[in-house]
Amino acid sequence: MTIVVDVANVMGSRPDGWWRDRAGAAARLHAEIARLAASGRAIRPEGDAPGEDNVPGEDNVPREGNVPREGNAAREGNVPREGNAAREDNAAREDNAAGEDNAADGNDVTPGFVLVLEGAAKAAPIPSAPIPAAKTGAVGPVPSGEVRVVRASGSGDDAIVAVVRELPGRRVVVTADRELRARSVAAGATILGPGWLLGQLTD
Repeated sequence: MTIVVDVANVMGSRPDGWWRDRAGAAARLHAEIARLAASGRAIRPEGDAPGEDNVPGEDNVPREGNVPREGNAAREGNVPREGNAAREDNAAREDNAAGEDNAADGNDVTPGFVLVLEGAAKAAPIPSAPIPAAKTGAVGPVPSGEVRVVRASGSGDDAIVAVVRELPGRRVVVTADRELRARSVAAGATILGPGWLLGQLTD
C-alpha cells in the first residue's frame, strides 16, 4: 500500500503558521511522516479511520498568496462527503484488491509514502523523485516504510493523479479537495482526509 499525500492540503488543515514559511512547513511535515514510516507501526487506513466518511471542504487548501483564517483550520469532519463518493470509494477498493500487498487481514500495514509538493513548498530541503510519465515506473513501487517526494512542475493535483496512475497496488490519497478526491478515485485510489493522517502523526 502507498499513501499519496497532498502536502498543500494537509499543511492547510492545521494553523501552525505554515503560510509564513511554506517550504519549512513542508519539511516539518516530511520529517513527521518519515518518523511514522520508520517506526514500523502498522497503520489501519480504513474502518477505524476518523474522518473517512466526513472530510473537510476546500477552504483550507493553501493556494499561493492566500492565508487562511486560523479559525478555519480545524473544521475536519464537518462537511459530509458528496453523494457518490462512498460508492466510488468502495468500487475503487474492490478494483485494487487483487494488487494489494497488505498484511493478511488487508488492513494492518506499514505503508510507503509519496509526498507531492507544489508552489513555494517545493523549496523544502528534502530529497525528491521526478514526476512520473505514464508507465515509466519513475516513482513506484514504494517499499514499505519509505518516503518519497515529488515536486510538481505545474499543478499539484495533476501530479498526484499522475502518481496514483503510476503506482502499483493499493493507493490511498490524503486530501480534502473535492475535485482531487474525485479524480483520484477515478484513477484507482481510495481517499482519507488530512485529519486522519495528522491523527496518525500524533499517536
